[in-house]
Amino acid sequence: MNEEKTVVEKPQAQPNIQLRSLNDKTAQQFSSSRTSLDQDDQGLNDPEQTRSPSSEAGLLPLQRWNKPRGNIARFASSFYSMFVFGLSDAAYGALLPYLEEYYNLSYTVVSLIFLCPFAGYAIAAFTNSWFHHKFGQRGIALVAPCCHVTAYIVMSQHPPWAVVVLFTCLAGFGNGLIDAAWSSWAGHMVAGNVLEGILHAFYALGCTFSPLIATSMIVQSGLPWYYFYYMMIGLSSMALLVSGATFWSKTGEVYAREYPREDGTSSTKMALKNKVTWLCCVFFLIYVGAEVALGGWIVSFMLHVRHATPYASGIIGTGFWAGMTVGRSVLGVVTHFMIEVTNRPDKGDVISRLRLTERSIVAVYLSCAIGLQLLFWLVPSILASAIAVAFLGVFLGPVFPSGIIMATKLLPGHLHVPSVGFSTALGGTGGAVFPFVVGAIAQAKGVGVLQPIILAMLAVLLLVWLCFPRLKTRSHSD
Repeated sequence: MNEEKTVVEKPQAQPNIQLRSLNDKTAQQFSSSRTSLDQDDQGLNDPEQTRSPSSEAGLLPLQRWNKPRGNIARFASSFYSMFVFGLSDAAYGALLPYLEEYYNLSYTVVSLIFLCPFAGYAIAAFTNSWFHHKFGQRGIALVAPCCHVTAYIVMSQHPPWAVVVLFTCLAGFGNGLIDAAWSSWAGHMVAGNVLEGILHAFYALGCTFSPLIATSMIVQSGLPWYYFYYMMIGLSSMALLVSGATFWSKTGEVYAREYPREDGTSSTKMALKNKVTWLCCVFFLIYVGAEVALGGWIVSFMLHVRHATPYASGIIGTGFWAGMTVGRSVLGVVTHFMIEVTNRPDKGDVISRLRLTERSIVAVYLSCAIGLQLLFWLVPSILASAIAVAFLGVFLGPVFPSGIIMATKLLPGHLHVPSVGFSTALGGTGGAVFPFVVGAIAQAKGVGVLQPIILAMLAVLLLVWLCFPRLKTRSHSD
């Protein structure tokens, strides 16, 4: 009986062992599948994914605009946010003459509307990396639009001038967060030149429509200046909804996993020790200062120096931002194409041996911009001014996105967000300081001083650009 029991029990034990083995294998396969799916969502299983030239071990490969799929919606929302950002930024210049009249202000005092966002940009520069590590891109997507909505609600009530100026600081903080976060994010993608160009083209598109809308509302429809901010409340509220929804999964934990800190060291401190960060700060400071000073004071210049009509002055201001939109969307692609074509080792023709980089191409763009600025200054014709200003925008357009790409190629991957974020946010203070300086000098010398100041800034900008280290030529696409 014992032997029979043994004979009977042995076959019964085998299915249990096989079942446990099968369960273990199934669990391993399921775990492997989940890991594969998670990696696919992050783009790790994409055979076409490319690692950054400056990436290190532990960093994920570069993503694409459409991989993972969630990036499509995120880019759409970031484009819209930059469009609203542009509407806000360019409105100051178009509203300037009407603010002077409404509040009875001098050039110097009304220029505070450019200067005071400096505080907001400065705070954004030092808190951008902390926001990313603590709250992720979700935090940026929620906090920045909330700052805008709050500021525009207050400004739409046309409070005393001091209150208007105070809340431009809050709007400036939101602008600094958006500019730094979305710029560094797009710059760390495959084909970053193209994506940066499109991203900032939407900013320029907002700047294009802003003077046109504001001028039409005030001059054509006879509405008070503050009605413009009723529109901005609605648009910013929409930005809050779409940005919050698309970036909701991008928490601080996700960001920390994608961009791990080395030895727990503060990313911002590491970025501040890198000379490329400070070169970027100076470059963006001068660039944004020239861009906003020109775009902000051009309407007043055309009114008081060229003696154009208010509507024509507004249209010329729109032409500058329209040119910038074209420059960023078209020349950004052209820049990427020229770099790819002239850096192919498999071709033996003359073009392939040029080895062009952002450094050489942008130097040409800036040289063209300097020539057009001279034309704008020295030819006292409304038509010539309109043409020169439009093409000035075209050649200045791709300069800012190319600066971000230059930074991402020169810096190690884990410093992209803190360094680019810090330099773009702090550089954005140039858009506050230099227009104020122009206004203060214009109070004593007249608004005609705009031209030599812009010319000098563009010349210095070219010199700073040439101070960047030379990029190594590449054999493959980023």
